[in-house]
Amino acid sequence: MRGAVLYGPRDIRFEERATPTIRESTDAVIRISATCVCGSDLWPYRGVNPITQPTPMGHEYCGVVEEVGRDVTRVRPGQFVIGSFFASDNTCPNCHAGYQSSCQHKQFVGDAQAPLLRVPLADGTLVPTREVPSEDMIPSLLTLSDVMGTGWFAADAAGVKPGATVVVVGDGAVGLLGVLSASQMGAERIIAMSRHESRQKLAREFGATEIVAERGEKAVARIRDLTNGIGADSVLECVGTPESMAQAVGSARAGGSVGYVGVPHSVTLDGEKLFYKHVHLHGGPAPVRRFLPELIDLVWNGKMNPGRVFDLVLPLDQVAEGYRAMDERRAVKALLRP
Repeated sequence: MRGAVLYGPRDIRFEERATPTIRESTDAVIRISATCVCGSDLWPYRGVNPITQPTPMGHEYCGVVEEVGRDVTRVRPGQFVIGSFFASDNTCPNCHAGYQSSCQHKQFVGDAQAPLLRVPLADGTLVPTREVPSEDMIPSLLTLSDVMGTGWFAADAAGVKPGATVVVVGDGAVGLLGVLSASQMGAERIIAMSRHESRQKLAREFGATEIVAERGEKAVARIRDLTNGIGADSVLECVGTPESMAQAVGSARAGGSVGYVGVPHSVTLDGEKLFYKHVHLHGGPAPVRRFLPELIDLVWNGKMNPGRVFDLVLPLDQVAEGYRAMDERRAVKALLRP
């Protein structure tokens, strides 16, 4: 088969790759219905994370099971399934605590920009839908594999509660779906930080009540103005840079919480500042598997439509254009159809 392979900075190719097969008795092979480009894919694409050899790409996926190993009992061929970017057994102590992305036997699923995908630990990783969904539902279900699950975890980690004031730092796909997550959780005020008109518009449609275009110390000052000098109850950090983390921590009230899901790059924290501010910090790779059943129900029952975050749809063999469009901020998120 052919799939996406990254060779180096801004060098993504669609070329021959080995067709996935069952290797372990706990594997499944699924035929991809849709995949996409993630904002975190742009770190290696831009050369920030060095690539030392040609690397298959893609970690967001949904599709139909084609084959399962002999020890797989919870999913079967013909089912439509969604899985996390970390395969997990869903039985170890970390999984039982709700942190499947830190499963003791976790395996990264990182080659999903292709027509077929091998998923390890299939019983613990894949969640089937009640039936094969309609085509128009697939984009929203795809988001649950990572970007919506990550936005949801940001809100969960930040302790978003009904009536809360929430700030979202980052207007990429994760940030926008963090806005949607906070809205679903009942936040009263959601302040989205964005400088881009099209993203501001989608943020408002997802539930943002206010927009702050300033950045850095000016952004923090603006949040203080909007909250009578107090700060936000919950802040979602969805970027992963030193500036975005400082902006998130500075926007939280004393005793407030920051949920951080942006993959950190050169981020350091001032322990003394945190000590005296009483800010709670919680984050990491989203334990998507924990949230999948609930999020599938919300999408299936029409309670939310996170698939609207895709503003570019391409055939899979045009994956390079998807990367370029997101890198150049011509697209929020590119959906790829095999």
